[in-house]
Amino acid sequence: HLLETSLPIYITNTLGLMGGVGIWVLVTGLATAWLVTMCRFPGRKLFEWLLLFPLAIPAYVMAYAYTDLLEYSGYVQASLRGFFGWENASDYWFPEIRSLGGAISLMGLVLYPYVYLLARSAFLEQSVNILEASRVLGRGPWRTFFTVSLPSARPAISVGLALALMETLNDYGTVDFFAVPTMT
Repeated sequence: HLLETSLPIYITNTLGLMGGVGIWVLVTGLATAWLVTMCRFPGRKLFEWLLLFPLAIPAYVMAYAYTDLLEYSGYVQASLRGFFGWENASDYWFPEIRSLGGAISLMGLVLYPYVYLLARSAFLEQSVNILEASRVLGRGPWRTFFTVSLPSARPAISVGLALALMETLNDYGTVDFFAVPTMT
């Protein structure tokens, strides 16, 4: 009975959550790590520290704040209704917050520092001479990133991704609050 009713939904949601969070943390973690490692801009040191901030707040606490802010009765939607003169939810479209997509977004925002920290460390350990040699040999910045930097940082990135996915599976409070049935 369980195999026919609940288990397929739980497995599908768990795999969807892991896939979505995995993509989110990879893209966000790699982009921010590369930005603070290879670019010089005002406030970079502060930005490096602020990127670690999501690690200080548990995902379920962030889920409470996220939903209070973005739900129908929250500040964002109430402000939009007041500003545009909308009367009810049928006058406009706003994504469902307590859903699989909402859980993916929130957990991606909370867990990307795992990839960011390890990717940043790997990028800092890379020799600038190798990157310069690649550029001198005619490769552009994107091709240098994908053929030189990324492959050498792959072990660190894999560990960060594994940590984020394990934390995703471990987090019961967030997915329960978002009413997403998963295998956690």
